[in-house]
Amino acid sequence: MNLFESILDEAIADRTLELGAAVAITLAVTRALVPRADRRTRAMLVMYLGHAALIPVAGWLRWSAGTTAQGALAAAAAHGAGMASGVRFGALLLAAMTTIAAAGQLAFDVVLPRLRLPVPRILRDLITAAASIVAVFAVATRLGFNLSGIIATSAVVTAVVGFSLQDTLGNVMGGLALQLDNSIAVGDWVKVGDVSGRVTEIRWRYTAVETRNWETVIFPNSVLMKGQVTVAGRRAGQPPYWRRWVYFAVDTNHPPPRVIGAVVDALRAAPLDHVAAAPPPQCILVDFGDTGCRYAVRYWLTDLAVDDPTDAAVRTRVYFALKRLGAPIAAPTRHVYMHDASHSHTEAEREREMARRLRVLARLDLFRELADDERAAIARALQYAPFATGEALTRQGNVAHWLYILAAGEVAILVAVDGVEREVSRVHAPTIVGEMGLLTGDPRAATVIAASEIECYRLDKEAFQAVLHARPTLARTVANLLSRRKVELEAVKEGLSAEAKEKRVTESSAQTLGRILDFFGLA
Repeated sequence: MNLFESILDEAIADRTLELGAAVAITLAVTRALVPRADRRTRAMLVMYLGHAALIPVAGWLRWSAGTTAQGALAAAAAHGAGMASGVRFGALLLAAMTTIAAAGQLAFDVVLPRLRLPVPRILRDLITAAASIVAVFAVATRLGFNLSGIIATSAVVTAVVGFSLQDTLGNVMGGLALQLDNSIAVGDWVKVGDVSGRVTEIRWRYTAVETRNWETVIFPNSVLMKGQVTVAGRRAGQPPYWRRWVYFAVDTNHPPPRVIGAVVDALRAAPLDHVAAAPPPQCILVDFGDTGCRYAVRYWLTDLAVDDPTDAAVRTRVYFALKRLGAPIAAPTRHVYMHDASHSHTEAEREREMARRLRVLARLDLFRELADDERAAIARALQYAPFATGEALTRQGNVAHWLYILAAGEVAILVAVDGVEREVSRVHAPTIVGEMGLLTGDPRAATVIAASEIECYRLDKEAFQAVLHARPTLARTVANLLSRRKVELEAVKEGLSAEAKEKRVTESSAQTLGRILDFFGLA
């Protein structure tokens, strides 16, 4: 056998040509479907070229060993045969590694991504490493090497190395666990301690996080496994939104419903970049403090990379909304009130409030017949009692000995029929509600709900009793008014005709008058 035949025989035995064709096909498919160059592609090509370069060397050494003369050159021939076996071991090992690399390229870069089954980088490396170890032992066994001593020695070496590198191994196992359980993925926005940023890479030993300040923070994987990590914008079955809070304060002189309404209208009137339309932005009252009423805007951020700029855009909307409302943002303050000895400012305020109460009383049928001094007595006894939208002034069935005088706003009258509560009417200021409880002591006949922000005054039994004692004829007027309101509510429940309503009003008026006189001790 000549040298050329020996080299060709070696190439055929090791399937060098078939392996080269497989490498070429793998490179072509990978380049076509995954254009981005990968270091694994270059490594596969280098391993194949190394294998191809060793084939002629192995063939030459085997040919040389076969042609060496006997006798004095026998030792040289044996030495050449040993060298040929070593070179062939290297060629076969490179062939096996090239095959593993090609299979990995096709499986992990082409097939699995198109099946939407991405494999974490660490798991890919682990599978490749395990396959490489198996290849080493398979090739060695094929060539007749005794591996028992190597295995025993490697077990001892592994134990020593594992003990000395336990921190490093902890990081490696942590990285593997992070990839397998998908608790943290590349692209996630995380917060670890005081550091927040986007995960850009998860390696065997560490995880890299890029912050918004153009910093890259390296976290050992063991730290992430042992500590608390917050992943922003992740919720099962929900889009990757992140709820943000923007706080501001407004003086207590401005009613919270108006502030909240103005801010919400401004935020929802026109879309803001990176602010989700659904769920819509909200504004809530969160606290009372030195700055007045403390509010918070809650909105959902759609792009986690632009949190501060989006917060600034929301604050700008809030600022101009408050400007339009005439409610500037409050700063921490301390109020010091100084009065002169005459308290002229306080007296002027009291006079203006008294005049307002008298104007409201004068417009009500119940107090229209009273003299000025009698209305003034009632006005002084009134207690200011504002309500927000949705609050209940009275509840059907409750007993309370006072009535409400509406000075501004609107209330809804609700009656429960067969356990179902429905609205029967709306009453605008100025008017009176809850008078039956005050004048007869009966349970409330209806529920009264504030349909808007309302300003009203509360009148207690004792103050009205003094007026009735001074003017007993007022009781008849009150009885007629109460009877008509009561019958109107009954008509809703029973469906009475107009004629039946008037008849019942006349009958009820006499009964109500007697009850009022008894309740106030005027009978």
